[in-house]
Amino acid sequence: MRVLIDACVLYPTILRRLVLGLAATGAFTPLWSARILEEWARAAARDGSASEAVARGEIEAARARFPAAEVAPAPGVEAKLALPDPDDRHVLAAAIAGGAEELLTLNVRDFPIRALGVHGVLRRHPDEFLLEAFHADPAAMGALVGEVHGRAVADGIDLGRRALLKKARLPRLGKAMEAA
Repeated sequence: MRVLIDACVLYPTILRRLVLGLAATGAFTPLWSARILEEWARAAARDGSASEAVARGEIEAARARFPAAEVAPAPGVEAKLALPDPDDRHVLAAAIAGGAEELLTLNVRDFPIRALGVHGVLRRHPDEFLLEAFHADPAAMGALVGEVHGRAVADGIDLGRRALLKKARLPRLGKAMEAA
């Protein structure tokens, strides 16, 4: 399965680590464009130049880890797309260019199901996407969440697993994991 990852999923850190960690298992093929990666860097820059530098390093690491992930939309495609926010057309154009089956985004309102469906792309919220992965393989997803939680604690984010997932906008995944 080919999944285009929107910038809002790549930044913040916890969400990115979970999604790319899942991709590293071979569960799906991640896709993005250079413009999406630049949006990630610009979002990090709002936290200061040091955060931007870290983000740019992580972007290069992601490119190295997933060398086939970066796609380039064909010229003129973006202008032909209709979305509520014209600034998001580049994301759909990248999904089309990469042959994505799904578009992973927190901005569900900006990507109406009908507008994406015309192009054979399904919109998914990360909570739904990762919850599905948890139900498919609870042990593997539990290990991934444990690893990401451990890194967060080492980075000074001292939250329990469920609280960390809630902060990462993954409340359903946190609830399911706690109940398991």
